Amino acid sequence: MESSISIHPIGVVRKSGDDVWIEVFEEYTDGLLGLEGFSHIWVFYWFDQNDTPENRLTLQVHPRKDSRNPLTGIFATHAPVRPNLIALSRCKIMSITDNTIKIDGIDAMDGSPVIDIKCYIPPEDEAVRLPDWVNNREQMTEDRKQMTEDRKQRTENR
Repeated sequence: MESSISIHPIGVVRKSGDDVWIEVFEEYTDGLLGLEGFSHIWVFYWFDQNDTPENRLTLQVHPRKDSRNPLTGIFATHAPVRPNLIALSRCKIMSITDNTIKIDGIDAMDGSPVIDIKCYIPPEDEAVRLPDWVNNREQMTEDRKQMTEDRKQRTENR
């Protein structure tokens, strides 16, 4: 069943040094009313700088780009290669001014299109099951540091 949907950005991720913010397009500013009452938001954005036909066809990866992790279907990972390059990050709101939401950080590139924002309401009960490779927090922290450094280098080399 072939069908298509249309998604339109409501803003863009901006990064400058250690400052990270979401610039909401003027026509969507009214949608920010009441957001100041929340400490965190979900930010949905598009991996536009990772959009290639090959990446959209990739269905299995080694999580965290680590061959020591088992080959895993992309729907069981946070890999940026997927049929639809939608990304999701929970972000802490630092401040909101006009159409700008300053956040503590996001796993997105400067200029990434933001496709939606939702307030974060934590679940009352967070009993979840996770595979072993997710529970290796020390490796995850090192991987995130390396990914951040890699992104900074790519941005500087543009």
